[in-house]
Amino acid sequence: MSFMGKTLKTVVAGIVILSVTGCTALYRNHGYVPPEEELSAIAVGVDTRDSVAEAVGTPGAAGVLNDSGYYYVQSRVRHFAYRRPEVTERQVVAISFDKRGVVSNVERFTLEDGKVVPLTRRVTSSNVANKGFLRQLLGNLGRVRASDFAG
Repeated sequence: MSFMGKTLKTVVAGIVILSVTGCTALYRNHGYVPPEEELSAIAVGVDTRDSVAEAVGTPGAAGVLNDSGYYYVQSRVRHFAYRRPEVTERQVVAISFDKRGVVSNVERFTLEDGKVVPLTRRVTSSNVANKGFLRQLLGNLGRVRASDFAG
C-alpha cells in the first residue's frame, strides 16, 4: 500500500472516530440527595435541625420563609450533540420542620412528581422605544434652560 493510501485510511478512520464520539450523549450529575439509609435514621418528631444537619449534611437549599425546611436536590442532565440539555432524572428530598425546629415530615419527590412552572419576565417599559442613543441625546438639547444651572 502506498503512503497516500495509508494517509487516506488514517484520515478516514479519524473522521469516523470523531463523528461517532461527537454523537455520544454525555451525562452530568448535579447536587446531592442523602441515601435512603441516612434518611431512615431521621426520626419525625424527635430530630432537630442540628441533628439532621449532622446526620445527612447541610442542604444546598433551605426554605426562605421562617426556615421552613431543608431541600436536597439532585439532577442528572443529558447533553447530546447540538440539542438542548435535557433533565433525565431529578430527586428532591424535603425535610420540613415545625416552629420549634423539630422534624415534622420527610418527603421524596422525583421528576414525575414535579410541575412545570412558567417564569414570567417582568420588564419595566420605558419611553425610549425606537429611539437610538443619538436621538435621545440630541432630543434633550432643547430642554436645557439656563435656570437649570443657576444655583
